[in-house]
Amino acid sequence: MNEERVIITYRYYQNPSEIPTEEQELLSHAKRALLGSYAPYSQFNVGCALRLEDGTIVQGSNQENMAYPSGLCAERVAIFWAGSNHPGKKIVAIAITAASKVVSTDHPITPCGSCRQSMLEYELNQCSPIKIIMQGSSGRIMEVESVSSLLPFYFNEVDLKHQKL
Repeated sequence: MNEERVIITYRYYQNPSEIPTEEQELLSHAKRALLGSYAPYSQFNVGCALRLEDGTIVQGSNQENMAYPSGLCAERVAIFWAGSNHPGKKIVAIAITAASKVVSTDHPITPCGSCRQSMLEYELNQCSPIKIIMQGSSGRIMEVESVSSLLPFYFNEVDLKHQKL
């Protein structure tokens, strides 16, 4: 038997003034994106903002549907919109935040597994890391330098290649 370890490096900041101005701005855009959230069932509003390599900022918010699988998370709304409207432009950073009247969001809110996989595919295709900045409605801010930090054992195109056994 062999044993290996995965080590994930992340940073915590106590308040937005500790992070660079560009990241503060991106987090502010994510908080504004909350206004477009449609979450009548979960009451869990998520806002996302991403910065493209040319400085363009794209916002997204979660969009629920009575038929739950039909909704879409804020992160995928933003990255799919960016991919569709700004093809070929790299995503440099993504900020994610959430607010709720029914559960506490005073801690960093991380993306779900589907969003991690979707964001990672963009990161792999652009051959450069995407920084992720996460905060709840208040409290500490968490930052990772790459989506792969959040999904170290990811599914990729190699897994789809047909190889003779």
